[in-house]
Amino acid sequence: MTELTPPASCPSSGPTPHAAGILASAARALAAERHGLGALTEALAEKTPLGHAFVAVVERVLHCRGRVILTGIGKSGHVARKIQATLASTGTPSLYIHPAEAAHGDLGMIGPDDVLIVLSHSGETSELVALLEYAARHDLAVIGLTAAPESTLARASRITLVLPRAPEACPMGLAPTTSTLMQMALGDALAVALLEQRGFTANDFGIFHPGGRLGQLLRPVHTLMHAGDAMPLGGLATPLSSVILEMTRKAFGCMGVVDEAGRMVGLISDGDLRPALHRDLATTRADAVMNPHPLTIGPDMLAQEALRVMNARPRPVTSLFVLDESGRPLGILHIHDLLRAGVT
Repeated sequence: MTELTPPASCPSSGPTPHAAGILASAARALAAERHGLGALTEALAEKTPLGHAFVAVVERVLHCRGRVILTGIGKSGHVARKIQATLASTGTPSLYIHPAEAAHGDLGMIGPDDVLIVLSHSGETSELVALLEYAARHDLAVIGLTAAPESTLARASRITLVLPRAPEACPMGLAPTTSTLMQMALGDALAVALLEQRGFTANDFGIFHPGGRLGQLLRPVHTLMHAGDAMPLGGLATPLSSVILEMTRKAFGCMGVVDEAGRMVGLISDGDLRPALHRDLATTRADAVMNPHPLTIGPDMLAQEALRVMNARPRPVTSLFVLDESGRPLGILHIHDLLRAGVT
């Protein structure tokens, strides 16, 4: 039988003599990009041209009655797609248009109330010409993101975000590296500024992220709780014999105690019940053994916060009643409900 040998190109599992050089290249790249981000941070100050333009862009987008259209080509196009996705997921209606497709019919996707954010490092990208001409013809607001303040894009823009000059991480100064990182960072800064100005909350974020583990963490507890007859409930005068039956039937390890108005005024857990089992179960009332200050939550609390509340006490709890504003039970949430939903 012929013994198989790995090809010469297979990487070695041990350290290579070139490791120091490889890591030095990586360190130089990161240092160059860190320098670019530092220059961007310094340029984005209150009394600088970029700072003034950035504030104007935020205000323009906040008052936009349409959508924010992102466009760019090449590496700038990839960055534009990412900025658009971040804006959309944080409450700013937006979409990406490819400049080449725009010239072949996709210009019809742009409405009169939309704002265009156009990315081009040089500001002279030929594929953008048709889109810029269309914007000028229809008096559309254009925001240019470029490193060239005298470029065609800058001249065609109502507001220009001019990136500071910084060396690319590429040793030849050719591959877009530092420049695209600064574009993306400024896009993230724009999204964060907009969501904070709008008062965008974690609940809002959850609306736009219903899928995956993130979506489960951001679900409000009213979508996970058990309601109606599933809740273990009894009155103040309920005898312990009935309390035991209710707790056994509903299997939450507790029973909520409500007054005549239906408001929850106490809770009986397994821990409260066991010390009382020596009493007369037929005559001892629920209000004699209940905890009058139970831990409860509201229906809009996020699942991840409910899990934190359950685990915050020295002795974690496994179930929480969900109450409305008047103190009436709406449902009950068990830790297994959170685990089944992927909240960990």
